[in-house]
Amino acid sequence: MVPLHWCLLWLLLPLSSRTQKLPTRDEELFQMQIRDKAFFHDSSVIPDGAEISSYLFRDTPKRYFFVVEEDNTPLSVTVTPCDAPLEWKLSLQELPEEASGEGSGDPEPLEEQRQQIINEEGTELFSYKGNDVEYFISSSSPSGLYQLELLSTEKDTHFKVYATTTPESDQPYPELPYDPRVDVTSLGRTTVTLAWKPSPTASQLKQPIQYCVVINKEHNFKSLCAVEAKLSADDAFMMAPKPGLDFSPFDFAHFGFPSDNLGKERSFLTKPSPKLGRHVYSRPKVDIQKICIGNKNIFTVSDLKPDTQYYFDVFVANSNSNMSTAYVGTFARTKEEAKQKTVELKDGKVTDVFVKRKGAKFLRFAPVSSHQKVTFFIHSCLDAIQIQVRRDGKLLLSQNVEGIRQFQLRGKPKAKYLIRLKGHKKGASMLKILATTRPSKQPFPSLPEDTRIKAFDKLRTCSSATVAWLGTQERNKFCIYKKEVDDNYNEDQKKREQNQCLGPDTRKKSEKVLCKYFHSQNLQKAVTTETIKGLLPGKSYLLDVYVIGHGGHSVKYQSKVVKTRKFC
Repeated sequence: MVPLHWCLLWLLLPLSSRTQKLPTRDEELFQMQIRDKAFFHDSSVIPDGAEISSYLFRDTPKRYFFVVEEDNTPLSVTVTPCDAPLEWKLSLQELPEEASGEGSGDPEPLEEQRQQIINEEGTELFSYKGNDVEYFISSSSPSGLYQLELLSTEKDTHFKVYATTTPESDQPYPELPYDPRVDVTSLGRTTVTLAWKPSPTASQLKQPIQYCVVINKEHNFKSLCAVEAKLSADDAFMMAPKPGLDFSPFDFAHFGFPSDNLGKERSFLTKPSPKLGRHVYSRPKVDIQKICIGNKNIFTVSDLKPDTQYYFDVFVANSNSNMSTAYVGTFARTKEEAKQKTVELKDGKVTDVFVKRKGAKFLRFAPVSSHQKVTFFIHSCLDAIQIQVRRDGKLLLSQNVEGIRQFQLRGKPKAKYLIRLKGHKKGASMLKILATTRPSKQPFPSLPEDTRIKAFDKLRTCSSATVAWLGTQERNKFCIYKKEVDDNYNEDQKKREQNQCLGPDTRKKSEKVLCKYFHSQNLQKAVTTETIKGLLPGKSYLLDVYVIGHGGHSVKYQSKVVKTRKFC
């Protein structure tokens, strides 16, 4: 006997765009289904305006369907990977014209109707591959059957999907402030104090929110879903059991898999016994902590280890819907014990360094082989930092560094170099440093002396702005991004966003304008211009240019704010 939920599913699948549609928030049927959330976990239906969670087996694609009944309908689809990168694409398919069974003859069997829809090629609207929270949005979508297909090639993984035809009124995900960065305001041996700007969702929209702080030693997270997947890494929910012929359909309800297909498709796998299952599929507990603190926007993390680098993330969650948005995370190294410890630099390896306000950090570089020259690459992410280099006690270099700088010093057999980094008096500093005896293999991109972006005032229009920037003799990849900002956006606000170590991967895909390569052997001609189109009249835009090196490290040019003409 066919399970009831599959009968409901195929009755919901539209066999004529004029007579039926998938569940929407205006339907009594949908109200019944949303109360029984297991329905959506066991079906291929995406409800309008409700986030669903599901599970993917590795290399096993999964499809979801939903209908837009009328032309010129707004549409937004958001996919959140939780534990591994995903490949997903959204396509529009034509609906069968005479599939309702109202004409002459008998109606087609449900299975044939299903195959007719699934086998059609459709028009691909959007595709993405990665672990970012990515979305498709259109202010005017055509009517038709939409298919969302997801695939994980890395491992079995968990994910979330949200789709809506009323994105303007929904606003399900809490908004971020104009400065979404998490700041380290105080640093101790076992404590770190974090602060961030409040979400407009609480202050302006008056919606209930709470902040959750996440601390770990590995990396920053891009979604709260990814954090929860790590936290539950050895829980039964994240252990996808391998079913045999005798599994219970209820074992898989929370994974989003139809129970009548699992036994057929994966019947060659042996079901683990209850005693051995947890031992076989569990993974070691990860060193990660999640603390939800209500609506406070300052928090002190305690019980940390001295002289240890931690990564800090803040997520703002809607208390009603539990849907969340990630702030731009940060990292910091806790204060050393009373005795200053010297960090050893390895030849050719980039090291992240955190220096507290007015503080100092000591690093040591001892090349293992004889060398003629030593090159230091310093990338100061925020404020300027002072660097001093001594070779066997003799001072060779003392300079202030902003942005990315390169220093080449004459070598000496069996020499040892001591580097002293002194923090800025205005605030804490973050930087990346690399010491090498083989400068040709350095991962940082080369930069011109002037990293400003120039805007041409006479070429401004109501919908475009023309800018230029300098390059080098080395061929590099440049990517330009735009973001609309308030008219009162000033230099102080711009400076707060100047963490040059945050690369293009922290930007929304919708903010990307283009990427291109260029260089010139003649430095006088190493300049490129670009016209940014599609802007709105009388609006201010923050423009950023990233140069990406061969090793993948990126450096951001000085940001530029331009304003389009109001009248043309």
